[in-house]
Amino acid sequence: MWLVLAFVSALLLGFYDAFKKQSLKDNAVLPVLFLNTVFSSLVFLPFIIVSHLSPETLQDTVFMVPEAGWEAHKYILLKSFIVLSSWILGYFGMKHLPLTIVGPINATRPVMVLIGALLLFGERLNLYQWIGVSLAILSFFMLSLSGKKEGIDFRHNKWIACIVLAAVMGAVSGLYDKYLMTRLNPMLVQSWYNVYQVGIMCPIIALLWWPNRKNSTPFRWKWTIVCISLFLCAADFAYFYSLSLEGSMISIVSMVRRGSVVVSFLFGALVFREKNLKSKVIDLILVLIGMFFLYLGSE
Repeated sequence: MWLVLAFVSALLLGFYDAFKKQSLKDNAVLPVLFLNTVFSSLVFLPFIIVSHLSPETLQDTVFMVPEAGWEAHKYILLKSFIVLSSWILGYFGMKHLPLTIVGPINATRPVMVLIGALLLFGERLNLYQWIGVSLAILSFFMLSLSGKKEGIDFRHNKWIACIVLAAVMGAVSGLYDKYLMTRLNPMLVQSWYNVYQVGIMCPIIALLWWPNRKNSTPFRWKWTIVCISLFLCAADFAYFYSLSLEGSMISIVSMVRRGSVVVSFLFGALVFREKNLKSKVIDLILVLIGMFFLYLGSE
């Protein structure tokens, strides 16, 4: 069941990436991110309120948000800072890079999670799973060759650096999620970390973007901004619930989630008309084969 939820999360994440790319096109980054946190928190706010005022309504359901003190909330607040750091870097990088480059780079994030899972949680992979991971690593190096054809130097491009750093922070977040899911309720974590992100973004918007808004890319409202939040919330819900199930492995869940690159790649090719698709298709095929071996190894 946990593996099925991971695949569902991957599908939803692909649409999330596509809507994010469309929202950031010729648009200011920080306001888009701020609105994403606002809409995401509004999705979960009703569950928080109902769980507090009328707990019997959601009792014994996966939507129940249990009460918790500062001892639990301090861990959730840290989660908010980690995720937001990854998002800020990732949003800026995605705005300036093709989706068919960003997607495969993000698909290598689970390799970092794997190393952490082996060291911190004692997870062990079988032969099929190692084959899947190896293919993911190979796809990253092949992707760097594809990027050079578009004039993107992986070693000296600041937007590539942003995406890579975002992936690192995302890997840290993934490992931290596994730790949290062994101690806290999934809805408690997901609902409150979205709310805390709004509070963190308010001073960032007020101090960094608002005073300089006339000297930077102007903000334009797009309905796809709402879709970012809706698909992200649904993807994360499946993800957190998957990690909370007995026997789930963060190294595998994280790898499967990066299968979202399939959806985002198709959007990049069909909707955004990005270039050099033939060479990037090879990277995509490697990711798909890797996902297949991970599935075989987890059966």
